[in-house]
Amino acid sequence: MPRIKRRDFIALLGGGAAAWPLAARAQQPTMPVIGFLSSESPDLFAYLARAFREGLKGTGYVEGEDVAIEYRWADGQYDRLPALVADLIRRQVNVIAANSPAPVLAAKAATTIIPIVFATGYDPVAAGLVASLARPGGNLTGVTSLTAEVGPKRLELLHEVVPTATAIAVLVNPAAGPLAETISRDLHAAARTLGLRLHVLHASTVRDFDTVFATLAQLRVGGLVIGSDPFFNSQSEQLAALAIRHAVPTIYQYREFAAAGGLMSYGGSLTDMYRQVGVYTGRILKGEKPADLPVQQSTKVELFINFKTAKALSLTVPLPLLGRADEVIE
Repeated sequence: MPRIKRRDFIALLGGGAAAWPLAARAQQPTMPVIGFLSSESPDLFAYLARAFREGLKGTGYVEGEDVAIEYRWADGQYDRLPALVADLIRRQVNVIAANSPAPVLAAKAATTIIPIVFATGYDPVAAGLVASLARPGGNLTGVTSLTAEVGPKRLELLHEVVPTATAIAVLVNPAAGPLAETISRDLHAAARTLGLRLHVLHASTVRDFDTVFATLAQLRVGGLVIGSDPFFNSQSEQLAALAIRHAVPTIYQYREFAAAGGLMSYGGSLTDMYRQVGVYTGRILKGEKPADLPVQQSTKVELFINFKTAKALSLTVPLPLLGRADEVIE
């Protein structure tokens, strides 16, 4: 038997030791990957992505440690969504978290296998996302907030601030399809109850905004309700600036609009909703099935009033309404 020199034995031993960590790493499970799909832009959506990660952390998953997150942003361009979803599928993500309606519908059309957790302000049953709230079925479940449902309440709140107005306009995004029709129908019914004429205006691109506000002046409306839509979310600051420039009392759904100078906002709490979406995503990563997870309903609703804007528009906000506000922005 040939003798092995001491230095050769040490080299052989060292080479084997170097290989052991590689073998150990190869046996470790691959880190799960979440696809985070949004129709909005990352800068405006950062606080909601943070709420999502907080919910995810509550189930034991920390980005970069226990899970990877692939973010895909449409920046308000809905036609980009199918390609973004296809990219996530090629990436072989374990679950897709998406805001509604357009991103969820794009994901639903692309896969019946990958679990999808949605965040929506609309009725997910009426939108065709799930069979029922209690038993979603299929590969989708998620969280809803009182957003679209409180559209008539926004009209009522605006009417409290401009009680002499006889006509109000609502802005909807026709690209939202049936959901835009639902918003228009619900607000028409609410306007009739309040004795108001309602004008429905459309915008699906930033270029449409100038036309919309020029039309408002021609119609001599007393105020504007902006219909719930992710595209409008991404343009909250510009819409608020236009409302101020054209002196139109306007209400939207989220605090960001009022903070940017819009008169009022009223709607479900997005941070609460996305935190719950993070929790459901983590539970699915742990092995639960979307079909077995009932759609959660986030019932927290918030009212914000920009008092500075009200004074600039020479409006008197009723004291009872100020008292009901979650925050009065000075």
